[in-house]
Amino acid sequence: MYSPGSWSTFAIPNSQVMKVAVVGATGMVGEVMLKVLAERNFPISELLLVASERSIGKKLTFKGEEHTVIGLDDAVIAKPDIAIFSAGGDTSLEWAPKFAEVGTTVVDNSSAWRMDPTKKLVVPEINAHELKATDKIIANPNCSTIQMVMALAPLHKRYRMKRVVVSTYQSVSGTGVKAVKQLENEMAGVQGEMAYPYPINRNALPHCDVFMENGYTKEEMKLAREPQKILNDRTFSVSATAVRIPTAGGHSESVNVEFENDFELNEVRKLLNETPGVTVQDNPDTNTYPMPIYAHDKDEVFVGRIRRDETQRNTLNMWIVSDNLRKGAATNAVQIAEYLVENTLV
Repeated sequence: MYSPGSWSTFAIPNSQVMKVAVVGATGMVGEVMLKVLAERNFPISELLLVASERSIGKKLTFKGEEHTVIGLDDAVIAKPDIAIFSAGGDTSLEWAPKFAEVGTTVVDNSSAWRMDPTKKLVVPEINAHELKATDKIIANPNCSTIQMVMALAPLHKRYRMKRVVVSTYQSVSGTGVKAVKQLENEMAGVQGEMAYPYPINRNALPHCDVFMENGYTKEEMKLAREPQKILNDRTFSVSATAVRIPTAGGHSESVNVEFENDFELNEVRKLLNETPGVTVQDNPDTNTYPMPIYAHDKDEVFVGRIRRDETQRNTLNMWIVSDNLRKGAATNAVQIAEYLVENTLV
């Protein structure tokens, strides 16, 4: 049986192959989604590559075959079994219901549906079992949220979290192609279009997404709210500061978590090691700890610098790193689709 924590390719009978649409196929995350679908051998009978009007007619290659990009209207008419969206919140709000109306199950990577009480917010290793065939729009969590809850979920189950304080160190790829180009231009000394209000090379911007009235950014509020929904528990709180740094890929997080119950560090490491999709890299003697450069193009969530907070009871410090374009976006969405197929929910 398929497990959403497994990184092996996906094999099911040909009778269960799916007509799949990738919406936003020409974008940064869309390209990674196609790569992940191919790597994991997702069972596709027909692939629809969908993008905005300016990309219609463009040619993309998937598994050695050339496909022509189509528009959203044509994609809805084609009635795919599954549509994986990575095209922005406004597009998702407008078009996900249209796909759902024709029977398509939508897995949406934007923030559009995440906090909608009628929609599931899913990290497959944690709560895919909550999905039903009636869930026609399913939300993929924020990239920073996914890697954090992957590490926190087993610890919360064992020790019960009270409060989490997280500071993120997020790559420019989380903003998109324009931000990656800004960093590349600045490193090369070239004047170009700016994705950020300030230079990012040799800098750190405490500014991910837009600021809200409470002084936090939307990214920080996602980190505060989404874990409670995923874990179906509002008894703990999360306080976040999100920072953009000049790395091209991979998000890092410094996480301080206070538990109701005490813990032993060896047991913490054991619990994390036994969690599907989590890899512990934690040996100060050999300078072994997670870094974005080693998480690149991998699906695991890496955890290290595991140590007790010596200033407060029952409190743990961790360093969590993951490839934000893979487990933080594309891979998590494909895993959701795999679970739906395996359990005959589409």
